[in-house]
Amino acid sequence: MTATPTADPTARGQARQASSAFPTARARRRWLLIFAALTALATLSCLGLLAWNNPAAFGTRGFWLIAERRGIAVGAMIIVAVCQAMATVAFQTVTANRILTPSIMGFESLYRAIHTSTIFFLGAAGLTEARTTSTFIGQLVLMVAMCLVLYSWLLTSKRANLHSMLLLGVVLGAGLGSVSAFMQRLLTPSEFDVLTARLFGSISNAEPEYFPVAIPLVLVTTVVLVLASRRLNVLALGRETATSLGINHKLTSIAVLIGVSILMATSTALVGPMTFLGFLVATLAYQICDTYDHRYIFPTAVVLGITVLASAYFLMKHVFAAQGVVSIIIELVGGLAFLVAILRKGRL
Repeated sequence: MTATPTADPTARGQARQASSAFPTARARRRWLLIFAALTALATLSCLGLLAWNNPAAFGTRGFWLIAERRGIAVGAMIIVAVCQAMATVAFQTVTANRILTPSIMGFESLYRAIHTSTIFFLGAAGLTEARTTSTFIGQLVLMVAMCLVLYSWLLTSKRANLHSMLLLGVVLGAGLGSVSAFMQRLLTPSEFDVLTARLFGSISNAEPEYFPVAIPLVLVTTVVLVLASRRLNVLALGRETATSLGINHKLTSIAVLIGVSILMATSTALVGPMTFLGFLVATLAYQICDTYDHRYIFPTAVVLGITVLASAYFLMKHVFAAQGVVSIIIELVGGLAFLVAILRKGRL
C-alpha cells in the first residue's frame, strides 16, 4: 500500500497565517500584550478612583457609600468611552475616512442649542430643574431624530450620497451654532456663566437617574455593532468590492450610522460634548492593532477610551488637584492628534 503523503507543515502554517487578522504571529502577540497592559491600567485607574484617598476605613459602611458615589462617575466614564470608541470606529469605516468624527453630524451643536434655549426661555433655575430623566430622553430623541431625517433622505433620494449627507450635517451644525451664539449674546452674565459650565463636557454632568436609559441603549447597540464586525470588514473595502461580495452597501451603511447616532446621542446627552476623545482613541487603536479586523479594533478602542478617561481623572484629581480641567486637556490632546493626522503624509 502506498502511504498518503502528509501536507507540508510549513505550507499549513502559511495558510493559517494568511487567513489570520494579523500579518504575522509577532504582530498578534504584540497586540495581546498591549491589550492586556491597557486592560490592567484601565482596571487599576477605575479602582483607584473608587478607593484612593477614601476618608473612611476600608470595609466600613462609610467607605462603601463613598465608593458607591464615586462609582457613578466611573460608570459614566465607561459609558462615554464605549460610546465614543465604538461610534468613531464604525463611523470612520462607513465614511472610509479616518479623519472624520461623528460630531460632524451636529450632535454637539444640537446639545448646545437645547441648553442655550432652555436657559434663554426659562432662566438659570429652569436649566437646573431640567436635569431630569425626561429631559435626557428628550435630548436623545431629538438627536437621533435629526440623524434619521438625514439617513431617510440618503435612502430615498436618488441623487443623495454619503458625502452630501455629511455636508448637510455640517451645515445644520453651523446653523444651530449660530442660533445658540445669538441667544447667548442676549443672556445676562450670570446666566452665561451657568450655561458655559454646562456646555463643557464633564463627567459631573451625568446623573445616576440617566443610567437605566443609557446603559441598555449602549449595550444593545454595542452588541449589534460587534456582531456586525465581519460586515464592517467587508464595508471597509469600498462600495464596489462590498457590493461584489453581496453586501448592500447603502442599507448596511445606514444601519451602522443609526447605531452611531444612538451612541453619540447617549454620550453627548449624558456628559456633554467630547469632540476629539473618539478620534484620539480610534487613531491609537488603529496603530496598536495593525489590522483592519473590527473584532480587534473595537475592544482596543474601548479599553483605550476607558484608560484615557479614568487615568486622566485619577491624575488630575489626586495628583494635580485639577479635576475640572480633564475634559479640556483631553480635547487639547485629541485636537493635536487630529492636526497631526491631517498634516501627516504617511499611513494613518
